[in-house]
Amino acid sequence: MAERRLRILLVGASGTLGRAVEAELKPRHEVIAAGRSSGGLRIDLTDVASIQNALQQAGELDAVISAAGNVTFAPLADFKPAPYGESLHTQGLADKLMGQVNLALAARDHLRDGGSITLTTGILSEQPIVAGSSASLVNGAVEAFARAAAIELPRGLRINVVSPNVLTESMPGYAPFFRGFEPVSAARAAMAFSRSVEGAQTGQVYKVY
Repeated sequence: MAERRLRILLVGASGTLGRAVEAELKPRHEVIAAGRSSGGLRIDLTDVASIQNALQQAGELDAVISAAGNVTFAPLADFKPAPYGESLHTQGLADKLMGQVNLALAARDHLRDGGSITLTTGILSEQPIVAGSSASLVNGAVEAFARAAAIELPRGLRINVVSPNVLTESMPGYAPFFRGFEPVSAARAAMAFSRSVEGAQTGQVYKVY
């Protein structure tokens, strides 16, 4: 069975994970690289207008992938009751959570029938670490959103999440936070994005642990 060549928008293409996802998919598909400060299209997940503009420029798509999203790592003692905008949770909520949610919602109007959306979370949604409470909060919320959105998306659209362990390539900076975790390569994590884009499932969280 011949594979159909897909048009894929990859947000966060310049990051460690994004580069691996592009390397995995580009031999078979057209990958449009996008990022906040690099790529063929510029997109800021914290800015809804930026998301909409990038999708408009991209044109019709078969898949939208987010391999991006920032959160704040800090001890729980540093988190104080505070309104949105002043809380240490704000970065993760605005960027990795609402940024990916807004990207998914906006993508509905630019995806061809049967197209797919793939978001990114991480192992902290179910295996927490010290100073990772905000990441756990955000990852869990993204996964819950995807499961719920999967049953309502129109036109056969699909949505999944890839949840990788800490990446081998990131261990020089993150090792003190992830003692005892067995890291995975970015290339291995990227294979789960192929499973989401080129497969048929929806509402799944693909764990790469």
